[in-house]
Amino acid sequence: MLFRVFVILAVAISSVARTDGKDVEATQTHDVVVYGGTSAAVIAAVQAKRMGKSVVIVSPDRHLGGLTSGGLGWTDTGNKYVIGGLSKEFYQRVYKHYQQPDAWTAQTRESYGNRAQGHRASDDEDATMWVFEPHVAEAIFEDLVSENELVVVRDAWLDRESGVEKQDGRIVSIKTLDGRQFSGKVFIDATYEGDLIAAAGVETTFGRESMQQYNEPNAGVQTGVLHHSHHFDVLPRRVDPYNIPGDPTSGVIPLVSTEPPGEFGSGDQHVQAYCFRTCLTNHDPNRVPFPKPDGYDPAEFELMVRCFEAGWKEVFNKFDPIPNRKTDTNNHGPLSFDYIGMSDEYPEASYQRRQEIIEEHRRYQQGLLYFIANDSRVPEDIRTKMASWGLAKDEFTDNGNWPHQLYVREARRMVGDFVITQNHLQKRLQTPESVGMGSYSIDSHNIQRYITDEGYVQNEGDIGVSTNGPYQIAMGCLLPKQEQCENLVVPVCVSSTHMAFGSIRMEPVFMILGQSAATIAALAIDSDLAVQDVKYDRVKERLLADGQILETPESIRSRIQAKKLYQTKTLTGVSVDDNQAVLAGSWQLSHASGGYFDSGYRHDGNGREDKSTASFEAELPDSGWYEVRIAFPPHSNRSTRALVRVHHADGIAEVHVDQTRAHPKDDALLRVLGRYRFAADSPARVVVSNEDSDGYVVIDTVNWRPVDAD
Repeated sequence: MLFRVFVILAVAISSVARTDGKDVEATQTHDVVVYGGTSAAVIAAVQAKRMGKSVVIVSPDRHLGGLTSGGLGWTDTGNKYVIGGLSKEFYQRVYKHYQQPDAWTAQTRESYGNRAQGHRASDDEDATMWVFEPHVAEAIFEDLVSENELVVVRDAWLDRESGVEKQDGRIVSIKTLDGRQFSGKVFIDATYEGDLIAAAGVETTFGRESMQQYNEPNAGVQTGVLHHSHHFDVLPRRVDPYNIPGDPTSGVIPLVSTEPPGEFGSGDQHVQAYCFRTCLTNHDPNRVPFPKPDGYDPAEFELMVRCFEAGWKEVFNKFDPIPNRKTDTNNHGPLSFDYIGMSDEYPEASYQRRQEIIEEHRRYQQGLLYFIANDSRVPEDIRTKMASWGLAKDEFTDNGNWPHQLYVREARRMVGDFVITQNHLQKRLQTPESVGMGSYSIDSHNIQRYITDEGYVQNEGDIGVSTNGPYQIAMGCLLPKQEQCENLVVPVCVSSTHMAFGSIRMEPVFMILGQSAATIAALAIDSDLAVQDVKYDRVKERLLADGQILETPESIRSRIQAKKLYQTKTLTGVSVDDNQAVLAGSWQLSHASGGYFDSGYRHDGNGREDKSTASFEAELPDSGWYEVRIAFPPHSNRSTRALVRVHHADGIAEVHVDQTRAHPKDDALLRVLGRYRFAADSPARVVVSNEDSDGYVVIDTVNWRPVDAD
């Protein structure tokens, strides 16, 4: 087996757990007990130790770092300038590693370039790097453990039935399945699953809140909402779900559910899809051909065949390059790595059932890779290219070169006195007592794949909503209700709605909150207080002293205030913003340049080798002539020939736009593409592409302004 197998009886009988540094007594007491092996767990333990506390990491995992060392090397950062403290220190260590010549084994540092690096005032000590190989991340976490002389107990699984002892509203000790007991003054649950929270009797939830519960505009079931390119409407033709196309009585092909998606805006207990972030390479000396998994059945991927037949060609658009000719390969498109609809049981499942779910995800994802690389029904050009890729031989060497961590995008979430929502992230509600910041867009992967009323396949649940800049995360998000537990702090499964968690769930933020959680824990111990009674002023003072960023830095705030921000609603005619466009490829939300409409703009990451398109579609009120205008903030690093195709009543016009060029006047935000005739009974469409570009391609807003025929 590629994964550890949970043989519960054997674990229960065993009296030995893997430890680092020294033997762990059958019962031992520490000031802080951290349960989990994630990036947040390691950072929390480091902070507790640096604050003079004895600490132990009780980890169900053998490998430390969670997703950060488990394949997610293309870091989802948002605004890097609000990532501080130990989280930033991690990425500084990544930068320093890749400054060493011997770090480059398959390519030179110069050939990789300066992807995702940050420098301030040419200060090499302050420099960061945000992309990395999995084994490099794991080595950094192990260095942090060693340097801080942390005790780590591995393969140590909480007894979820009777392993939490509480007295007078406080956890006294936790017990693992092998019988070991760990006593402490404050406990930190730093798992993706929230098992300690639940076992301690603290209220949790999972799934989606309804739109009404917290008055969140994008909450609940989102049928018809198509924010990214991970849906079937990106295909030129619709996809039939039936074994015999057009015949519902013939049954449904695999990977499509017959269950209805639910009422728009309603809550449910579905979770966004999980996957593995696979580390692939096309460097032959380090490439392992894709394995055929046990139980492989090519018929399972009939839906993939139908996507190809419908014209989908974007298999390789999320092969994000990390050093040494490797990738962090993520889900992309209507059918990809996300095993949609197959994760719902995971949050509260038994260890054994979770392991089965992990195996199911591995089998599906390995099968999909093998299918695309080998099956004759795959277009030859795609099949040949996929066969040139494989698993990286020098990654996950004890696990068949397959990631040891499933991407659990969300599981349980704690329900505390303070619940952070979409409205807090978008600044419609004030967030009190900041202990860290996030900035990534609110991002949920698909949750369901269903059959529409018209009889076609569609995905549901994919959300991409801007937070309108960095946002604060409240201290209350990390704390349970006091009557439920007084000595537990939670940096991962925070008190949050599904919508807010869609942004908070990024690995740099988990590390930020891990440091903040440990700070609260240490201060509670110092004053013999419940964690809820620790004064925020003391927490804030210590966090600022340790480099944590609790509000948008003045330099960034003034830069934002200096920008000219505009609203599409002020434009004459019909406008479609980038938030409403149908996106395919690697578009990234940004606010770095001024002079954009609404909540930001997007760029293609200078991904000239990876095709990205953005389709802006509008229903015009009347047939006739319109002046088509496109908005984008110009810059010298932009493409001089961004390709724009205008689909109009008389055909398709191709226009190459120089996005380096400033607008003739400061108030002339919109570049005129031309005047074209449109018919009201068919959608107007403008498609922007990075095909043959020579720099960053940027998208913001497309506007159709009615004009006279002459």
